[in-house]
Amino acid sequence: MRYLGKRWRSLYTSPVSCVHLVDMPELQLPTPEWVKVKIRLSGICGSDLATITAKGSPYFSPFTSTPFVLGHEIVGDISEIGDAVDGFPVGARVVIEPALSCKVRGISPPCHQCQNARFANCENITKGSISEGVQTGYCRDTGGGWSQSVLAHHSQLHLIPDDISDEGAVLLEPFACALHGVLKAKSSVGGICNPDSSICIIGGGTIGLLTVAALRTLGHRNRIIIFAKYPHQQQLARELGADDVLLPNSDRYAAFCELTDATPHQPELGQQVLIGGVDVTFDCIGSSVTIDDALRFTRAGGEVVLVGMPGIPKNVDWTSIWYKQLRVEGAYTYGLETHNDEQIHTFTLGMRLLQKMETHLRPLVSTLFPLKDYKRAIQTALNTGKTATVKTAFDLRC
Repeated sequence: MRYLGKRWRSLYTSPVSCVHLVDMPELQLPTPEWVKVKIRLSGICGSDLATITAKGSPYFSPFTSTPFVLGHEIVGDISEIGDAVDGFPVGARVVIEPALSCKVRGISPPCHQCQNARFANCENITKGSISEGVQTGYCRDTGGGWSQSVLAHHSQLHLIPDDISDEGAVLLEPFACALHGVLKAKSSVGGICNPDSSICIIGGGTIGLLTVAALRTLGHRNRIIIFAKYPHQQQLARELGADDVLLPNSDRYAAFCELTDATPHQPELGQQVLIGGVDVTFDCIGSSVTIDDALRFTRAGGEVVLVGMPGIPKNVDWTSIWYKQLRVEGAYTYGLETHNDEQIHTFTLGMRLLQKMETHLRPLVSTLFPLKDYKRAIQTALNTGKTATVKTAFDLRC
């Protein structure tokens, strides 16, 4: 196939194949309000892995356009600027906020969600100046981070302070997701704002560990119990501020009850039912088992926050929600938050907090790969226990 113009090396998906390393024609700026960003680092997210392994829900399939280049946790340098862009010079180091909102798509007036700063829930994700796509990394016109370059609207750009490393900055997107979940729980009556309330976090991967970090960095002194599967996750969880670390094995209910006031009761069929438990549970995995556990571990009147991206949950007993009158909330991506009586974007708050705690979070970015080693990188990210990794990323700085 012949291409006009420059070409760049990219990992992309297509309807008939999983992922390929190919030379693609270099994408052109959709409008003068866009920039081109040369990639430094791009993380491998759980949603990327779910796409590659076909373990995710088909829910988002109408809202993607193929072939798309994966990668939405992006750190890079601006290499080209559209005529209508101000405040972002060539060479500036940026993180890209991946949500493809009305403003990104050149749509005015914005939809109801975008008017209320819920950009990740934009109702025009199939319209505007670019193709379908909920985020950068799932739209054929933007490219993605698993590439030499990517396109971004100027409203998606966040300048990186000099005192934050590339490795710290590549955590901003997942850290913003964790912050969003914590701030959702914080906004409810009682919950984590009461220092006597107890918290359970299910999952010791990137999002689970960053949820521990978000809670502690925001000043919450609640007791935190976390389920973490592997030794390196358990150690990091303790270092970031978790009080108790449990294994997510067959004895997890007995171990959980020993640490809390919960009492177990065995129904005629299925998993144990608990009376009592913790006040707030963050499910940072999103599997059928973890969602069901989260509902059972939370005391009556408590709150469950679904932070991890779910697949297609099966065998989840929703009776807990009804009987225990639980508040169950989804926490998808980020947006405009209320923190200390200030309206602030999650990325802005996350960047501030990263400046204070990068040395504590830096160990999470443990493994970097060149793009040509994509198979080994993906296998590493899929086998975090064997490889003792948390966040795997592609390194395109060389």
